[in-house]
Amino acid sequence: MADTGGVRRGVPQEILPGVHVYASPGEVARGAARLFIDYAWQAIAKDGRFSVALSGGNTPRAMFANLASDEFRGQVDWAKVHVFWGDERAVPPDNAESNYGMARRELLIRVPIPESNVHRMQAEKPNIGRAAHEYEEVLRKNLDLDDRGFPRFHLIFLGLGVEGHTASLFPGGRVDRQTSRWVSTPMVTKLNMRRMTLTLPVLDAAMRVAFLVVGDEKADILHKVLQEKCDPPLPAQLVQPRDRGLRLFLVDKAAAAKLVPPAPDKTPSPAKSTGTTRGRPGRPA
Repeated sequence: MADTGGVRRGVPQEILPGVHVYASPGEVARGAARLFIDYAWQAIAKDGRFSVALSGGNTPRAMFANLASDEFRGQVDWAKVHVFWGDERAVPPDNAESNYGMARRELLIRVPIPESNVHRMQAEKPNIGRAAHEYEEVLRKNLDLDDRGFPRFHLIFLGLGVEGHTASLFPGGRVDRQTSRWVSTPMVTKLNMRRMTLTLPVLDAAMRVAFLVVGDEKADILHKVLQEKCDPPLPAQLVQPRDRGLRLFLVDKAAAAKLVPPAPDKTPSPAKSTGTTRGRPGRPA
């Protein structure tokens, strides 16, 4: 990035539209927690509830710790928060790799959210395809639909893999904007494992999507996603919320190191005339 010296502690710098750069991974996590709180209040004031899909990873883990802290916990009306997941591994909830399990340990048992408001993906079931259909029914019962018939979250948190995947939508896999499915169970070839994930149309239906990206190992892929044209497009590039939805990136300085801010507009402003000619203000002679 051309100049990161202006990134101050706790104060992000928007270097590209929707791309907010923080001084450190810890500040990204705090910024994400504040985003959660702000959008929760907005959604509850408007709709009486806040529907959010969580992701796995170290940055969300730190965000959860912030939300569960004495500083932030009391700022959320947890009785009106409904928690879902963007994707899940095919492991039991007590497995260390479970996205739900991590969120439960770091957040859900530490805040007064009703158990009935927690909607996990049961990807560990022997028939994961049937479990995906069951999760679609969970979404149908708990979320409003957009004008295309897809469930609309108030906020979805996403990560960004070094190869450009997000949720469990991987390059080389089938990432279909035309699908009518809400939840799919792709085989992740390099891991030889199926996962459960929200589909691209559901991600695009969200009011807000927030990518959390930290670390110098993400600098190349973040630049590629935001400032390169890939053929075929990377899954993370395909996430484009519609109907005035917002796509946000909360990143640290290390991840943003290769982003190139737009050049300043050097077009001279038209000179303002203060004189009058033949009784018509501002018209040059």
